Amino acid sequence: MLEFSIKLRSLKGVWVRRMLNIRLARLFIVLLAGGVLLSACGDRAAPPDEAELEAGRDTVDAMSREHAEETTDPSPAAEVAPARPVVTETLPYTETADDLVYGYFAAPADVFEPLPAIIVIHEWWGLNDNIRAMAERLAGEGYMVLAVDLYAGNTANQPAEARQLMLEVVEDPEPARENIRAAFRFLETAGAPRIASLGWCFGGGWSLNTAQLFADELDASVIFYGQVTDDEARLSPINAPILGLFAAEDTGIRVESVEAFRGALERLGKEHEIHIYPGVGHAFANPTGQSYNEAAATDAWQKTVNFLARHLGSSATGGT
Repeated sequence: MLEFSIKLRSLKGVWVRRMLNIRLARLFIVLLAGGVLLSACGDRAAPPDEAELEAGRDTVDAMSREHAEETTDPSPAAEVAPARPVVTETLPYTETADDLVYGYFAAPADVFEPLPAIIVIHEWWGLNDNIRAMAERLAGEGYMVLAVDLYAGNTANQPAEARQLMLEVVEDPEPARENIRAAFRFLETAGAPRIASLGWCFGGGWSLNTAQLFADELDASVIFYGQVTDDEARLSPINAPILGLFAAEDTGIRVESVEAFRGALERLGKEHEIHIYPGVGHAFANPTGQSYNEAAATDAWQKTVNFLARHLGSSATGGT
C-alpha cells in the first residue's frame, strides 16, 4: 500500500480540504489502516446465458460497423469548460487480484460538503481524455463524479482495439459488475446522499446494467445510445428513473429496439424519458468522433442536466 500512502500525502491545498470535508479522507484512512481497498458488496450475478452472450456479441459487431471509420481526435467541441471550477484526481476505488483499479474523480472546487454523485461509464474506447472532460463538465453542474474504468487501464485509439476490449467484457461481465459495485460503495462512503449512473455507447448499456445491479438504491440512470432490452423480467426490478437518448440513424442501437425498450418500461409502469434524435447517428454526443452533431448533443446535454437536477439535486439547486 506504499503507492496509496504516497498518493494520499501528495494531495494538497483545496483537494485535501475537500477530501476532509466530504469524508473521502475517512475512506482513505480506512484503506490505509486496514491494508485493503473497498470490495464490492452483493451476490455474484449468474453468468450470461447464450441469448445474452449472442446479443452482446451482436452489439460488438454493430459498434464495429458504426465506428469503422472513427478516430478519437478531439474537435473544438471537446474543449467545453465546466460551468464552474472543479478539482480532479486520478485515484484507486477498488482492486483486482493483480492491481489497483483507478478512476477519475471530479467535484466542484467551491463546495465543501457531501454532494449527490454520478458513476460515469466510458464508451467502447475506454476511460480516455474525452470521458475525463465529460466527468469534469458533470462535476461543474454540482456533483461528485467518478468515471470508472472497465478496461483495466487500457484505452483504444483504433476500432479493432476497442472491439477486443468490449468483447472481453461482454464474454466475462462479472469483473465489470464487481467494478461498478465497488464504485457505488466508494461514492456511498464519500457521503453521497444520492447516486446516478450515466454512460455512452458501451457505457450506456452499462448504465442500464447499473440500474439493475442497484435496483432499490440507484436514484437515476442516463443512457446515451447504449444497448437496451425489452426483457421485462430484467427490467421489472429497476426503480431508478431512466433517461434514454438515442439516434434515429443508429444502425447499431436500432430505433426498433429502443421502441421495444420504451414499450416494456411503459407496460411495467417505470418512470422514463426516451428521446430519439432524427437525422443523427450513433455517438452523436461524442465531440471526439466524426458522428458528432452539435445541435443534438447540446439538446441532449441540457436534457441530461435537467433530469439529474430533478432526481439528484445538486449544489447548484440546493439539493444536498
